[in-house]
Amino acid sequence: MNHAEPTGSPVEVTISGCATEDANTVFRLLAQSYASDRAPDEHAEHVSTGHPTVWTGTFDVTAAPRTAATPLTLGAPVEAELQGGYWAVDRMRETLAVAFHVKDEGTAAGDQEKDVQLRLESRAPASR
Repeated sequence: MNHAEPTGSPVEVTISGCATEDANTVFRLLAQSYASDRAPDEHAEHVSTGHPTVWTGTFDVTAAPRTAATPLTLGAPVEAELQGGYWAVDRMRETLAVAFHVKDEGTAAGDQEKDVQLRLESRAPASR
């Protein structure tokens, strides 16, 4: 496994199987922690009825998190997929684990990158 910190460490985050408010809670945490391709005031929106909604964002985890994460509440579990370099995905998972209870649902690994499926649940009662 390659755990070295590369220059520029993007992680693509995909969220599905949850309410819009829960997707916003996760993306708000990540946007406060890392540089992103998402605008600071951008919110997840539910676009179609009868079809699953999938939200994505790319976050650069090269620098340490800008703010310390705190436990957050979700209305229901959230399915999240992280894809990027080993070191970058591990750093993103650590940030999520401070705010949520994180369960590993699956991993696919290659030479340079890995893809991790996670289930995020509320860690403790707190405000969104």
